Formats: sequence, C-alpha cells, structure tokens
Amino acid sequence: MKKENEPLKAVALKYPCGSDAPFIAAKAKGVLAQKLVEIAEEQKIPVVEDKIAADILTAEEIGACIPEETWKIIAQIFAFVMDNNKKM
Repeated sequence: MKKENEPLKAVALKYPCGSDAPFIAAKAKGVLAQKLVEIAEEQKIPVVEDKIAADILTAEEIGACIPEETWKIIAQIFAFVMDNNKKM
C-alpha cells in the first residue's frame, strides 16, 4: 500500500524483438510519474500497477535491461497485457 507521503512512481518498458530482456524506456516520480501515466492512457498504452516492481525499476537507469529478479513478474505483466489485447 502506498504511504500518504510517498510519491507515485512510473516506469515505461520496451521489449523489442530479439532483445534478451525488456529495458527501461522512461521512469518518473511524483507529478512527472502522473504525467507519464496520463500520456500512456491517452495513447491507449496499457498501464499496470505494481508498486514493488515500480520501486525496483525506478532505481535502475533509463536504457538498462530490467534486473533479473524482476523477470518473472514482468513476464506475467506482459502476458496479462498481451492476453487483454487479444480479447479486444
């Protein structure tokens, strides 16, 4: 659960064909994170809330592959998004 004074965190991931793992395309905290989410929603880019993943991924550098400890949860998120896209 997000603490009252804890800023919102947002991370945009990209997984190009042929890449070993997704990489961090953008990240933000606070007001900029809210703007990142708003832009994603406007562009119909799926937004998934996962505080633990956001905490880990915002500690990484933009352009870095996601850390190995996040592979399982990120794979589940990508599978969820792809399944929802197929249903639409």
